[in-house]
Amino acid sequence: MKKSLIYIMFAFLAGTVSLSSCTDYLEKDAESVLQEEDAFKNFNNFQGFVEVMYNVIPDVMKSHWTSCFNWGEDEVHTFDSGWANSIFTAMVDNGNYRGYINNSACFLDRPWAVGQIQGSSGARFDKALWGGSWYGIRQANIGLKALQDGLLKDASQEQRNLIEGQLLFFRAWFYFELCTYWGGLPYITEPLDPGAQFNLPRESFQECADKMAEDFKRAADLLPINWDNTATGSQIGKGKNELRPNKIWALSYMGKALLYAGSPLMVNGVDATGDTYKYDSNYCKRAADAFGQVLSLVESGQTQYALVPFEDYHTLFWTQKQSWMMPGGTEAIMRSPSFGADSYWRQANVYQIKEIADGDGIVLCPAANYVNYFGMQNGLPLTEADSGFDKEHPWKNRDPRFYYNFIYDGVKMFNGQPVDKSLYQFQYANFYDGGNGIQDLHRSRTGYLNYKFIAIDCNTIDNGHSGWTNAFHLHLSWLRLADVYLMYAEAADMGYGGANGKSSTCSLTAADAVNKIRERAGVDPVDDRFLGSADKFMDEIRRERAVELSFEAHRFNDLRRWKLLTVYPYNIKTRQKFDRVPGANIDPETDSYHPGLDITVDPKENAVKNFREEVIIQRNLSAKHYWLPFKNEDVMIYPEFKQNPGW
Repeated sequence: MKKSLIYIMFAFLAGTVSLSSCTDYLEKDAESVLQEEDAFKNFNNFQGFVEVMYNVIPDVMKSHWTSCFNWGEDEVHTFDSGWANSIFTAMVDNGNYRGYINNSACFLDRPWAVGQIQGSSGARFDKALWGGSWYGIRQANIGLKALQDGLLKDASQEQRNLIEGQLLFFRAWFYFELCTYWGGLPYITEPLDPGAQFNLPRESFQECADKMAEDFKRAADLLPINWDNTATGSQIGKGKNELRPNKIWALSYMGKALLYAGSPLMVNGVDATGDTYKYDSNYCKRAADAFGQVLSLVESGQTQYALVPFEDYHTLFWTQKQSWMMPGGTEAIMRSPSFGADSYWRQANVYQIKEIADGDGIVLCPAANYVNYFGMQNGLPLTEADSGFDKEHPWKNRDPRFYYNFIYDGVKMFNGQPVDKSLYQFQYANFYDGGNGIQDLHRSRTGYLNYKFIAIDCNTIDNGHSGWTNAFHLHLSWLRLADVYLMYAEAADMGYGGANGKSSTCSLTAADAVNKIRERAGVDPVDDRFLGSADKFMDEIRRERAVELSFEAHRFNDLRRWKLLTVYPYNIKTRQKFDRVPGANIDPETDSYHPGLDITVDPKENAVKNFREEVIIQRNLSAKHYWLPFKNEDVMIYPEFKQNPGW
């Protein structure tokens, strides 16, 4: 039976409810159907129905053997004669957005498991945002209808609130994620009747965002800050509720939906030249008010959330030898379910050169132009004349997050002693022009490697990532607290009049919120020169987002909503070249680092000459690339469901 949008939305309607996966939701054996009165009669049964929605949330980082989720100007993949050029990163570079369709290496859609809703099997490779979100929306609407019809008989008021709050949150969240990539959709709020004429038109993103905000607000009113502090949560088990939607999740996503609705793409549209600083101030005020509520609760210690100390920064992304503990710490707000045994350390291999990795030889390395967003420890961007950036010492006095995120020339890449002595040549990063770490195939193309998500021993020589004893667990949050601070800053800047603007729901100004993130990293506050204009301050907010949230699947959506995706220099990817100046660390015969040398100089201090940058990828994107296309079979179902412009 043909899978399509209408199939997914009609599937599994209010007449019967199944809690198991089956071959075709419209053709089930009668014995496999759980009757409504049983599915919804008490809290435990109803909660089991709700938790099906948790199961279809994609795990962005572990959606394939090769991590592929950064589609802005942030990441470059190495060339390969095989399937590497079919990963969606390369397709976006080439403007081929239809490449997401049935793409096994992209979490947006899946070719797997024909005949079932994508993700319903629970297998991580089956989970797709497109099919899974419609499944979740349908599930939420069935549940809300069951509540409305009084089918929940045996439950306390607290339990009723928890059920309704989760259903409202998930309906809005799945809609937010769909609309983020494809634009406005029909906002369906009840189970569909398969016998009715379906002709709901697409709504605008802003119309959908208003409905999302209403759902998120109702969810926030119903849900607790912490399930552990409720009678029901205690019965489930304290410490086992961190992956359940709560008031903080709902308020944070309410703010995010409203901020997106007020952003330049939604205000100006894809065809208008527009203004990248032209926001809708009303949406921004509403967003700042929602974020402000979250931050006031956090700042006053009323939540379980807090920024992790910088010395524990890695715990946001990975844990090791901690019994598969999920990364994220006190800063993770929303995460998808992820099991340690399903961690698949192979994701770590795409961030290293092939010679010391177990992967397929594909390397995802940072674009040099993106690395340039990482400014100086004094808080200034590299482009400011008085920043202190020196092309003869390009890695000196940089933002501390630069040193956390990147392997650059001269940095050690493994600690152990390889059995194959020829591998010693790769112990230190030789990323100078002509160095053995630079090439288009299987190593770095740009002069950098991304070590944000792995430890230095995550390689085949130190063997710190593989094997059960190491329990290496890699995971990305859908939303973390630092993002909320930065979104509040953006909303307050454009809604409440600049860097000193603030919501009445929060004591922090926009500048205060950005400086909270910088202070954690040991970076000086935003300089006064950027505080006098909302637009100038916005430039620093955008740069701060690029740095703090680097490679966490945010940049593509940020560039799109800011209407910068097609604008120079956001449409290029570069590499940096330089020659080494001989020093204490360098073997004069090979111009390379050598393990036999007495390494006394910190690589931050290394001198270079002829430092230069060149474009390696030019993305010729146009207005149509601000939204993904729908599948042809979906837009042909009925006239009111229209394709995105240009597709």
